[in-house]
This record gives sequence, C-alpha cells and structure tokens, in this order.
Amino acid sequence: MARSKMNQLAALLLLISAALIPTSLHADDAGLVVSAEASHKFTKALSAGFEVEFRSRNNFRTADRVSFGPSVSYKVLPWLKASAGYNLLIDNNREEITYQDDGVSYNNWRPSYWGVRHRFNVSLTASRKIQRVEVSLRERWQYTYRRSRVIDNFDFDNAEWEDHEVRGKGKNVLRSRLQVAWDIPKCKFDPYASVEFHSTRELEKTRFIVGVDHSIKKKHEFTLYYRYQLSGSSSDEPNIHMLGMGYTYKF
Repeated sequence: MARSKMNQLAALLLLISAALIPTSLHADDAGLVVSAEASHKFTKALSAGFEVEFRSRNNFRTADRVSFGPSVSYKVLPWLKASAGYNLLIDNNREEITYQDDGVSYNNWRPSYWGVRHRFNVSLTASRKIQRVEVSLRERWQYTYRRSRVIDNFDFDNAEWEDHEVRGKGKNVLRSRLQVAWDIPKCKFDPYASVEFHSTRELEKTRFIVGVDHSIKKKHEFTLYYRYQLSGSSSDEPNIHMLGMGYTYKF
C-alpha cells in the first residue's frame, strides 16, 4: 500500500512537471535556495517566526543572496490569514559591462559587489479545502529599499578606476500566488504546485513551483521543490531554474 501511494505521488508530480518544464527550455541559469525557519504559535490564530535563506546562481557556482528576518501572521477568519514581515537582503549584485558604439570595444566595467536592501511585506491569504485538496490565493505587497553608495567602476577609455554612485531606490511589487496542495491518505509526503506573478507597472516575473512537504511529529517540517522563474521583458534578471530545500521547526 505504501509503495502504491508513493507511485501515485511520483506520477502526480511528473504530470505537473511535464506541464511546466516545456516553458523553461530557454532558461539560461540555475541555482539553489536553502532556508531554515523557527516558528511559534502563541494562540490558535496568532503565530510568529524567523527565517534565514541562502541563494546561489551561475549554475550553482556563485552566491547570490543571504537574507533573514521575522514575520507574524494572524488568522482573521477560518479561511483568511493576514501576515507581515521584514527581511534584510544581502545581495551579490551582478557585474555590468557597457560597450562603445561599435558594440565590440569595452566602455566601462562595474565588477560584482555586495549590497544591502531592506524589504517589508504585508499579505492576505484566502484558502479553501475541498475534500483533500486545498486551494489558496495569496496577495502580497512588498516594498524594497536600497540606500545609495559609491563603488568602483573601471573606465577603459582612460584605463583607470573611477568612483561610481549607485543611487538609492525604492520599489513596490504586488505578488499574486495561486497554489494547490494535496493531502494524500496514508502518505507522509504532501505535494503542491503554484504559480506566482510579480507585478509593478507591468509583469516583471512569473514563478512556477512544484514540490512536496514532509512533517515529523508536527514539529519538524521539510520541503523540497523545483522552481522556474520566467523574467518579464523589462527585467534584467535571466530566466532561472531553482532547486529549493527548506526546514521549519515549530515550537
């Protein structure tokens, strides 16, 4: 019986992946997401947590980001949850190269550098369970702020290093996520799939996710997922395949 359930789970994830992966054949990068979180439930409605996350890029070879921060959530209604959070983002910004008018000769080179951003978010999540399938819709507003700073920039015309100011910037993003999760009888693994849209004045990126959750004695929760991020036409981020692993300790 257990083997049959595992086969059903594998087949289900395979079908979901088959629907999503063909859209990702032109992705040009791959990376890893690893996260750990501690959360505590104060009442049936109120809970809080603290999460740390690491990301890589450049086909798993380059550290991309380290982030950490607290969050709090409150169950307003049995089907509606409100939450808020803050994250300190420590980013490894990609290098940038500009070219002369001929498109071949170098003009300026800005090496990669580490920078700090502050991110705040508030969310509303509505969910409904139909038998063993739960459908949820999350609407999240996030604001990210970057302070101005001066970094090194190499000018090929003068063959010397120059100071370059990276200006401060604030950015608002609306993130809309639709998720479906399955509670399979007598199976220790709960599969889920989601699609999330990041919008500013236009669609900036779309994320497709398929994964599984596994809980041990209701205190330890593990998740393993595949995420494909499709960047919009105005974004300078490449499309990217991501392998994600997460752990949550509930106390």
